[in-house]
Amino acid sequence: ADDVAGARLVVAATGITEVNRAVAAAAESHGILANIVDDSALSTATLGAIVDRSPIVIAISTEGSAPALARHIRARVEALVDESYGELGRFLARWRSRIKDAITVVAERRRLYDALLDGAGEVASLVRRGRPTAADEAMTTLLASGARPGGRVVLVGAGPGDPGLLTLNALRALQSADVVLHDRLVSPEILKLARREAELIEVGKSAGGHSVAQDAIHRLLREHTARGHCVVRLKGGDPFVFGRGGEELEFLRAAGIDYDVVPGITAAVGCAAYAGIPLTHRDHAESVRFVTAHCAAQIPPNDWRRLADPRETLAIYMGVGTLSDVTRELLRHGRAPGTPVAFVENGCRPEQRVVIATLTTAVDVAAREAIRSPSLLIVGGVAALGGTLHWYGAAPVDHRPDRRGARDAVQVAVA
Repeated sequence: ADDVAGARLVVAATGITEVNRAVAAAAESHGILANIVDDSALSTATLGAIVDRSPIVIAISTEGSAPALARHIRARVEALVDESYGELGRFLARWRSRIKDAITVVAERRRLYDALLDGAGEVASLVRRGRPTAADEAMTTLLASGARPGGRVVLVGAGPGDPGLLTLNALRALQSADVVLHDRLVSPEILKLARREAELIEVGKSAGGHSVAQDAIHRLLREHTARGHCVVRLKGGDPFVFGRGGEELEFLRAAGIDYDVVPGITAAVGCAAYAGIPLTHRDHAESVRFVTAHCAAQIPPNDWRRLADPRETLAIYMGVGTLSDVTRELLRHGRAPGTPVAFVENGCRPEQRVVIATLTTAVDVAAREAIRSPSLLIVGGVAALGGTLHWYGAAPVDHRPDRRGARDAVQVAVA
């Protein structure tokens, strides 16, 4: 029993019940705190699961009743509170006295901190981006200007539909947004992840339907950032893949508006994966090309010859409306008539539908199956793999002649 004398805390983890009880009794006799592993009844102290973002430290405790749950919660907190929070804590510690001297009214000082930490200003963003000198300069300017944080924009890729495909940075941006300007195809489940107080504004474009002009989107970005808002410009897929993200950054740069970019999983990658279609495969395709088909009529013959390369997978965005043009030109420039084609409609969503055809039957199959936008068109040998490698949602409908014959044979045998 004297072995514990002089200790502040004793941990018993021998795995032997009698020894652990003896340690607990010895600690109690000396008035020492004891943690008896997996025995909360004998413990007078419990050890929390720690998230260390010094100077910020977060402890999670279940009072010893469920250590596995504490570890699970710690993993989630670690994902949300990344290493940059430690830098932010050190930055605010350095500036605390200067902020207090500059803003003597407590309520105004609280509003400044709320604005900084909610992401409306550029200071916290600069700290997180590893630019401490620029953050100090921005903070100096902010206090000199009356401590009204300026607005900024976060250009965020929402991915192809499944909220689980959002990045952690995308989630953090949504939860700090004052305003979310979102595309039409961003799912309601993703929009629900935005901060409750955020204003949601749809600015999507659709063929033949309601559309918001790009200039109007630029005006909204300018107006809301001028009010000091953190604006999340939320785009389906990745903003830099057929998403006009570059145009919007050019506008923000010219207007002197601070911005961040959070990339997303582009539709071709997400939809193909959820359809069980590898975009490259040693036996079928050595490269992949992303193409947007809405301007198929303007593609020159030389480009069509490259697109007809049998060793390449084509992932065609917005391909349903111009499907007859696409298939005709690919056949004309040498792509084999039997080349597999897969339509992935509403990819990465619960209502996902995959239909497989060939280059010569694609137009008829699309009409028969009433394929609608949003749909991704995948052309190449890998498209056939969706029939065997599918794992998400309903099984694919395979209209290729050899597959249809196989189904008919099975039906006859069963009959």
